[in-house]
Amino acid sequence: MNNVNITRDILHRQIREKRTSGFQRFYHVTDPFIKRLGLEAELQGHTGCVNCLEWNEHGDLLASGSDDQHAIVWDPFRLKKLTTMHTGHAANIFSVKFLPHSGDRILVTGAADTKVHVHDLTVKETIHMFSDHTNRVKRIATAPMWPNTFWSAAEDGIIRQYDLRESSKRSEVLIDLTKFCGQLVEAKCLAVNPRDNNYMAVGANGPFVRLYDIRMIHNCRKSLNRFKPSAVRTFLESQNPIPDRAVQYYVAGHLPAKLVDYNNRLRVLVATYVTFSPDGTELLVNIGGEQVYLFDLTCKERPYTLLLPQICESPIEDVLDGMTTNGVANGIHLPASHIRLSQSKMQLSLGSSTDLPPHLEKIKQQANDAFARQHWTQAIQLYSLGIHHSSSNAMLYGNRAAAYMKRKWDGDHYDALKDCLKALTLNPEHLKAHFRLARCLFELKYVHEAQVCLNDFKGKFPEQAHSSACDALDKDIKAFFSQKDSGDDKKSNSSIRFHSFNRKEPIPEDEVVFRERSMDYKHRYCGHCNTTTDIKEANFFGSKGQYIVSGSDDGSFFIWEKETTNLVRIMQGDESIVNCLQPHPSYCFLASSGIDPVVRLWNPRPETESENGRVVEDMEGAAQANQRRMNTDPLEVMLLNMGYRITGLHGVGPEGSDDEDSSDGQVQCRPS
Repeated sequence: MNNVNITRDILHRQIREKRTSGFQRFYHVTDPFIKRLGLEAELQGHTGCVNCLEWNEHGDLLASGSDDQHAIVWDPFRLKKLTTMHTGHAANIFSVKFLPHSGDRILVTGAADTKVHVHDLTVKETIHMFSDHTNRVKRIATAPMWPNTFWSAAEDGIIRQYDLRESSKRSEVLIDLTKFCGQLVEAKCLAVNPRDNNYMAVGANGPFVRLYDIRMIHNCRKSLNRFKPSAVRTFLESQNPIPDRAVQYYVAGHLPAKLVDYNNRLRVLVATYVTFSPDGTELLVNIGGEQVYLFDLTCKERPYTLLLPQICESPIEDVLDGMTTNGVANGIHLPASHIRLSQSKMQLSLGSSTDLPPHLEKIKQQANDAFARQHWTQAIQLYSLGIHHSSSNAMLYGNRAAAYMKRKWDGDHYDALKDCLKALTLNPEHLKAHFRLARCLFELKYVHEAQVCLNDFKGKFPEQAHSSACDALDKDIKAFFSQKDSGDDKKSNSSIRFHSFNRKEPIPEDEVVFRERSMDYKHRYCGHCNTTTDIKEANFFGSKGQYIVSGSDDGSFFIWEKETTNLVRIMQGDESIVNCLQPHPSYCFLASSGIDPVVRLWNPRPETESENGRVVEDMEGAAQANQRRMNTDPLEVMLLNMGYRITGLHGVGPEGSDDEDSSDGQVQCRPS
């Protein structure tokens, strides 16, 4: 224990001396450190749930806010409370932020009492109180470029901007989501890009995340101010509150069409947290009721669901290569011009050989073996590892698609569709990928497109036209259409525009256009459960954002490799729910909190330390149990938590297997 204390003191001194560059190079997050991560200490001082955590810039202070309406500033390395103060709030605190360049003197808090308070920690006084919101304040955001400015997101649907230099001490409305989404919209989270503070991400109820250019919004407001009288200016603001070029929407491609299903199952989709990668090129979003998604801001991609009519109205090989090229016209990402089959074959011969080096061939075989044992998640992780090292191998994409289709977690069929299209881009003659594409379209309820794709498959591979797999899919498609009234046989998700679903008020046409221009995700991270609270975070971990971390409703927190999306660690972080996970700004150190009234600190434990009792060994079982939680009613969740095993059906084999369309196997869901 003395060695641990000495190490802690050394780290504390180095941070205090602000020698973070060399310190970071030596202590950056690595896989061995992740595997040794364990509980360092528990900070006790709150009497209610700890809903928010925030490191200062140098990482020598940690602030926390709680249901007890107090904020505490800690010295996390000496495990000491430095400042405890009642914030003046009358309800739960949901967000705390140090104001940049204030010498860690100014702390901003937002709470369920609709208020935003600014505190001077040196005198333990609340120096500003803002009461402009009309519903719970969920998040505060700051930006290094603007040390006197900060923003708040609240459940009144408003994003407000504050400037402490203003004599009026009032905030202004930066973004009013109610003008786009109606009065029921709630802003849940926001973040400012750390590399370019002009860009702000906003999450609300619903699957869409919005990225705004703050400069364009302000420039538009300045232009409007030139109009006199004020009545004219007010009219113009109401007609076009956000300039057309000032916002870009992001969404997981399968979610808009799933809203009807989720609403019917009383399942809410909401962005509970948004954050940018350390270099500002990626956006991470935790979607309540679904998974964690990573969006690439530099290499944008339209959702394949918006391109389906084009895919299915032309021969498959004519459009696949174009879909992988990023073309942008009029602010909308479009497929590039069509490439003929002969060119695709040339690409195949140049860049997508089926041969793998020995070490990757071994990984592929391990994945195939896991598939044969019906260990779908293990197979997916192994295929993903192979793809990470060999991104031009069509067979790996095709096999991973098969595993996704068997596992059937939320979003798996859409990931399988993306893998099938990638496999066909690399190899237009990939028979199984072409058939799986048709099956994925059907499972995603794009039934007309599935019929077109299946017919194209039969024409391209006539020897397979009467296989059992084709006959089964043909039968399913005909059964679907037979249940529809005449004239409805061509109605499928491709015809759905992004209007409101099960809402009394319509969505303005501007919002529909913004949603239709949405960009798709790059990676998806599965295993946690996010249905109980709407403040659950997901963050990048490591100086380069090498890992992704998120809390879960089962009291655990999850760690994934960013590029492979593979789950590498699960730790038991709370007796009930982990909501907050804030990585230290310079090295491998985590702060977590949740329903328990404590803050927990995590770092790599000494190699000589005894067994780590906080590690969840059965990661696949825990992830599968969480997926079940997200798809069950409250009674079934209660039974699951009591230890009952609930069986579920999982639904085409990997390359080289003989069970392409065998009957579904049955697996058991093990509680975490």
